[in-house]
Amino acid sequence: MDDVTITSHDSGTHGEYHAAVAGSSVIGRLTWTRQDDVRAAEHTLVPPEIGGRGVAGKLVEALIADARTLHFRIDPQCSYVAAQFKRHPEWADLLA
Repeated sequence: MDDVTITSHDSGTHGEYHAAVAGSSVIGRLTWTRQDDVRAAEHTLVPPEIGGRGVAGKLVEALIADARTLHFRIDPQCSYVAAQFKRHPEWADLLA
């Protein structure tokens, strides 16, 4: 897999995770909004230029890691995030 770097951008009530792939100028994104201790994962967007490399999965993994570290729960409104929760029952404690 290509080298993927994930960064978090938090604007208080909303934010995004960005995935940059080495050698590409496009980014993947996972967007969220915050209400109290819940982040609603709204959209996971991976442009075709960087698709098929596990980028979306890395974005969700970053969200999960932050939920564990920062103690928030996740409302998986995005169908991709919801599917990942079904694949990973060990994340059930993070569901809002």
